[in-house]
Amino acid sequence: MPSHLFAICFRATRPADLARFWSGVLGWEPDDGPTGGQDGGIAILPPDAGGFRIRFLPGGEPRTGRNRAHFDLTSDSPEQQRRTVARALELGGAHLDVGQLPEEEHVVLADPDGNEFCVIEAGNKFLADTGSVGALACDGTQAVGYFWSEALGWPLVWDQDEETAIQSPDGGTKITWGGPPVAPKTGPNRLYFELALPAGADAEAELDRLVALGAKRVDAGGEDAGREDTGGGDAGEGDDDRVMMLDPDGNEFSVRTPR
Repeated sequence: MPSHLFAICFRATRPADLARFWSGVLGWEPDDGPTGGQDGGIAILPPDAGGFRIRFLPGGEPRTGRNRAHFDLTSDSPEQQRRTVARALELGGAHLDVGQLPEEEHVVLADPDGNEFCVIEAGNKFLADTGSVGALACDGTQAVGYFWSEALGWPLVWDQDEETAIQSPDGGTKITWGGPPVAPKTGPNRLYFELALPAGADAEAELDRLVALGAKRVDAGGEDAGREDTGGGDAGEGDDDRVMMLDPDGNEFSVRTPR
């Protein structure tokens, strides 16, 4: 089986504050398990046990441009959209002008760390039945959409005009890529994917599979190159390593592998 999407990670200047913001906006609970506080970070859990966590990790890199990925939050009604916007503003978010037109019905906001996100209007058919986080909308090529479809084993649910989208066979949040032109990277991405292997999986075989699909190890100097220790003491659920990789568009992602 391929790796599964374990978490969307934010590099944050103040992880605890950002976790409180997103927990309040989404209504997700803190992860009090052994993986919740690894790497000095904080995680929040989705209401659906099959979904991905959101992890907030220390990262003091200065902001050098717009993120390559942002959340699109869904609304069941105009009233709910207004409530979501109001709650985000109360928790420290702010309106953001990214050139949206007056007739566009979605609302663009920034979280307290400046990360963009959108609150989508009710009735959006593409995000119907996806949950509160309707999509992680990414800048990226068609090729990177194909890569992530194969990497995660998620089918393509959109593939037109070089725009792609994938979704878990179990439903939930879609991941989308807008196609070219893709702005060049100006530094490490603030948001990145964290994958995890199924129990009993061959870690090196899975890393080799990802490389064959088009990924690169950050440091290809040897079997243990690119690995970071994310363990926190005695062996158990949190006793693993993290291998850092790049997808075909040069976006960082990590793979949690058992020691």
